[in-house]
Amino acid sequence: MSIEAREARQPWILLSPAFGALTLLLFLPLMFIVVYSFWLRSAVGADQVGFHLDNWLRVLTDDFYHYILLNTLKIAAITTVLCALMGYPAAYFVARAQGNKVLMLLLLMLPFWISYIIRTMSWITILGSSGALNSALMWTGVLSEPIRMLYTEATVILGLVHFLLPFMILNIFVSLDGLDTNLEDAANSLGATRWQAFTQVTLPLSTPGLAAGGLLCFVLAAGTYITPLILGGPRDAMFANLIYEAIITQLNWPLGSAMSLALLLVLGALIMAYNRFLGLSRLTRGLG
Repeated sequence: MSIEAREARQPWILLSPAFGALTLLLFLPLMFIVVYSFWLRSAVGADQVGFHLDNWLRVLTDDFYHYILLNTLKIAAITTVLCALMGYPAAYFVARAQGNKVLMLLLLMLPFWISYIIRTMSWITILGSSGALNSALMWTGVLSEPIRMLYTEATVILGLVHFLLPFMILNIFVSLDGLDTNLEDAANSLGATRWQAFTQVTLPLSTPGLAAGGLLCFVLAAGTYITPLILGGPRDAMFANLIYEAIITQLNWPLGSAMSLALLLVLGALIMAYNRFLGLSRLTRGLG
């Protein structure tokens, strides 16, 4: 074998473990889900093997699934906007801090050391009828009796923001930390105010990090089921909760597979639209 041929094959040889892991852990299970989505759940509990479109027709034509899907996208969008509004100032503070940034980032990463379920359930002890917030308001005389704070859409969004905010801050921080602070000084020397320097220089240059954090938060929020399961009520179910209910409770794997693929296709279409109008390559360049 010639040297040119060996050099041409070397990248593929180095990438083969990653490709093998992706094939085994991602593509093969996805193919099983695709096949399952065309099976049928019989009345006696056994799955009918074959090519049936009943599950897909049910998911695509039933208004109930449309409503839950739109509600899921709405909650994910609101969560993403709130994470961006709250995460940008925090990321800007860490990126421009004169102290130990490593310690600040370590404090930011501390929530990841605690189980996501435990962090979510902690809101029950805070917002419950006998929780810390109601008790404090009653003790100070603001309330005469507890008010209902749990099991609402607002509580679900609160739990999602609590879960996803560190992801947003980290992405924005990486983008801001890579910027040359002399650019702001140059804008100030040319007569721009600090606000004008921020809005016209820093903010546009940090949009790749903001967009990366927004995309990550939106996809994770749209695909979660733990937060609405713990903090939401019956009317606050998200699409992932329907998938969980179909597969775990009803043991209807074919219907759950069809719903999983439908959610995957919707999120994939949104990512393709993002790539069409904003460009994923611009995002990766900005974070590099």
